[in-house]
Amino acid sequence: MAIETGLEGKPWYVAAGVAVALAIGLVVAFKYAKLNDMKNQIARNQTHLQTLEREINEGRSAMKSLPQFREEVGRLQLELDKLLRILPSRRNTEDLLRRIRRLTEQGDFDLLRFSPRNPSPRDFYSEWPIAIHLNGKYHNLALFFDRVRRFSRIINVENLRITATGGRHSITANFIIKTFIYNPPPEEEI
Repeated sequence: MAIETGLEGKPWYVAAGVAVALAIGLVVAFKYAKLNDMKNQIARNQTHLQTLEREINEGRSAMKSLPQFREEVGRLQLELDKLLRILPSRRNTEDLLRRIRRLTEQGDFDLLRFSPRNPSPRDFYSEWPIAIHLNGKYHNLALFFDRVRRFSRIINVENLRITATGGRHSITANFIIKTFIYNPPPEEEI
């Protein structure tokens, strides 16, 4: 069975010309398809390059601002340290007891009771009440409260009850000092 090409009876060079034309057409079609792929790849690469250049420029701008950011972080850290002295993030029971005991000794008091209670959580802080019972003189009690007022942390005096006594100490004072503890927010997972 023979395939008819319509070239029977034609000279050989006509068949060769048709074959060359078909070959050239195939080569041109292949190159055109390949060229389009290359043009698309170049366009994608140029878009990616522009994105990278934009990110590099943003990074350079941020790098120029880095000293300012570091200065701002340092300033904010100092401010945070100052605030944490006023509203510490830990109870520091031993330190507070030592300071109160020192004040009672300076004020010629007998510290009869120093009873820390459990903190009560609030929004971003906890209230920490501490019951105190002292024997001393009325004037010294005022000095004691004045010295407590000078502590770097916030301390409130509540439920003050003063009772007159006799002897060396003229009063008994029962009160609650309430200080506060900062509750940092939980760290978010990144």
